[in-house]
Amino acid sequence: MKILKFGGTSVAHAENILKVVAILKNQIQNEPRLIVVVSAMGGITDLLLTAAENAADKKQEYKALFETIEFRHFEVIRELIPIVAQSAIISHTKRTLNHLETLLDGCFLLGELSKRTKDGIISFGELLSSYIITEALKVQGLKAILQDSRELIQTNDHFGKAMVDFEVSNILIKKYLATVDNPLVVVPGFIARTQDGHTTTLGRGGSDYTAAILAAALQADLLEIWTDVSGMYTANPKLVKHAYPITDITYQEAMELSHFGAKVLYPPTIQPVFNSKIPIAIKNTFAPLATGTLITEYGNPKSNPIKGITHIDKITLLTIEGSGIIGVSGTSKRIFEALGNKNISVIFITQASSEYSICIGISDADTTEAKKALDTVFAFEISQFKIIPCAIESGLSIIAVVGENMKNYQGLSGSVFSTLGRNNINVRAIAQGASERNISAVIQSSDTKKAINSLHEKFFEEDSRQLNLFVMGVGNVGERFIAQIMQQKHYLKAHHKITIRIIALSNSRKMIFDEDGILLKNWQADIENGIPSNIHIFQQKVKAANFRNSIFIDNTASSAVAEGYSYYLENSIAVVTCNKIACSSSFDKYRQLKDLSRKFNAPFLYETNVGAGLPIIDTVKNLMASGDKIHTIQAVLSGSLNFIFNNFNTENSFYDIVQQAQAEGYTEPDPKIDLSGIDVMRKILILARESGLAMEMEAIENISFLPESSLSTDTVADFLSSLATNSHHFESLLLKANEKNCRLKYVAQLKNGKASVSLQQIPKDHPFYAVEGKDNIVLLFTERYNEQPLLIKGAGAGAAVTASGIFADVIRIGNN
Repeated sequence: MKILKFGGTSVAHAENILKVVAILKNQIQNEPRLIVVVSAMGGITDLLLTAAENAADKKQEYKALFETIEFRHFEVIRELIPIVAQSAIISHTKRTLNHLETLLDGCFLLGELSKRTKDGIISFGELLSSYIITEALKVQGLKAILQDSRELIQTNDHFGKAMVDFEVSNILIKKYLATVDNPLVVVPGFIARTQDGHTTTLGRGGSDYTAAILAAALQADLLEIWTDVSGMYTANPKLVKHAYPITDITYQEAMELSHFGAKVLYPPTIQPVFNSKIPIAIKNTFAPLATGTLITEYGNPKSNPIKGITHIDKITLLTIEGSGIIGVSGTSKRIFEALGNKNISVIFITQASSEYSICIGISDADTTEAKKALDTVFAFEISQFKIIPCAIESGLSIIAVVGENMKNYQGLSGSVFSTLGRNNINVRAIAQGASERNISAVIQSSDTKKAINSLHEKFFEEDSRQLNLFVMGVGNVGERFIAQIMQQKHYLKAHHKITIRIIALSNSRKMIFDEDGILLKNWQADIENGIPSNIHIFQQKVKAANFRNSIFIDNTASSAVAEGYSYYLENSIAVVTCNKIACSSSFDKYRQLKDLSRKFNAPFLYETNVGAGLPIIDTVKNLMASGDKIHTIQAVLSGSLNFIFNNFNTENSFYDIVQQAQAEGYTEPDPKIDLSGIDVMRKILILARESGLAMEMEAIENISFLPESSLSTDTVADFLSSLATNSHHFESLLLKANEKNCRLKYVAQLKNGKASVSLQQIPKDHPFYAVEGKDNIVLLFTERYNEQPLLIKGAGAGAAVTASGIFADVIRIGNN
């Protein structure tokens, strides 16, 4: 014998009920008897409850709600039942609805709603649905019979969540089934009856419980719970897109997951069948061929030791602490007794071994009453300053990592909390039972989604990582960066198990956001239709999204954008930038950003600040970390200046070459930054700092090759015009170099703690002479490389290589 329960979404309307009929038709062919438990039509219980409360509050709106309830049931009858058979069914349904209307009118007249009356009113949802579904089954040719569950299940009179008398109920259930021979018995879920005949309910989700009670009493072969999802999931699929159904799970694991918020199964459901070892299958009405979840005594011990990650929202932590509870027996008893007397459920408990404090998690709704109860019971100790008045912290959630076999795997707890720590998720309290079946942590509610996704990624997604990017600057570099992501996304997923999503894009005028990831195919058109760009609003949106593995990308040369790095790092958002302004500002600011990166575990990567895509900064960092010391750095660090002087000859004017370099994206938007030496000064300053020197920009000697009239210009146009005006000056520089058979190179040097930048004449035997195009070259003289320097050479300018350097930093974060 098999028991099947169909939830509210499965019977919400005629189309869904026909899916239920099809499932039953298929199953009845292989089973001698099916007991079918049905819930109220989706949303009806809430409508009944609201109508009752409105009536008791003297609100006329209850009448409109009643009409909605009436309409929905008649609509289903008209769609499911042929016209010739509708009359009797509509008549029966109308009589039932008239009874409901009388109860609601009574609440309105009396202006009150007792718990007993409330149970009576909300029972109509199951009474109506079970009757209509039974009649629909008959119309489809199935030999179905309806049995009122109130005649089978007896409870006490705790209306709202009655306790079942199993001894009496089991007798009633067995006796009834012995008297009927119909192969299909339909039973309304959720409702029962006291010994003296008053209707009770078994708590929200009680239809599952009804089915379990019947299964245990009849020693069924299987209990099937049919719902709108394909089983119990590794996490809430509404929060975790990569969550998937768990195929096998134990009773204990299922109880833990359902207690901690897995909505597909009502927590008390498992207990009746657990004692009889009756398997439970969670199935999907809308995908009946899907495997679903099978709940048994042993599950599958060879599967992932962690079965699921779930949570409970709207939690308050109550903390009782003080010297007055240390070593005092009975303190815990007084706490739980005080809360129990107020019918307050304790969800979470933890106590330090010092016994100085006890921390308890309860529902937010019980906070005021719980504090009052505890402060009252410990009033004397509080007056004697032995205990501090009960402290309250609300706006919390409990996340739970559940798995029967976790106890046999070392380091799982460490992995859980290190994963949370890497994402800067603060844990307020921790609990782990001796069974090690559940590791629970209390966190801020705002971190719930990030926490669950981070843990799910760690334990269920084959060490894959999803990186969430917020990109500011979509000009030459930004455009190529996006193109590289589009080109490489499949490779990264296949070979590095990295998935990259761009959540936000911004240029100087417009910005767009999409928490599901921007579709990059038409991003240029989308950004033109975005909202006005605003750095502060952009920051707030990045923080509010609160995604795991969040990375802010700065492809600009803006000082205002660079000022925001500390904001991102303080919120555990990684920063990747090609903007040199932050790292070349004051040493204190540079140091602050590095410290924030460490403190909040947020990577701060700026490899492209020097040498675009060349691994210059990373090499210096590794040398220093390994204990080497850098004595001298000689470098051609400006790809743009190298391009300019490599192409500047007697046939081309200096003005024309600078314009070409600007057009091809080799210079900063303002080429004066490159030609004045400021850009190279910033680069050698960054290398000096990475080498361990607390250097400021003012300490760098800048021997400019530009005439004063060029240096004093205020606009880009004026600066370019000055280059044309001073053409003889630049021709003279070229002529002098050619006379010595040298080439002009703009060189940065760091030696003995002093730094300088200048245009130099480089002879043929020097490594810098052969540096072509936009290439950079760096010579590192260190204690280990003291005779022959460590040489790094390659393209050091251009949008494509800069974008690839940014991309490399992003991948570095993903791989770590």
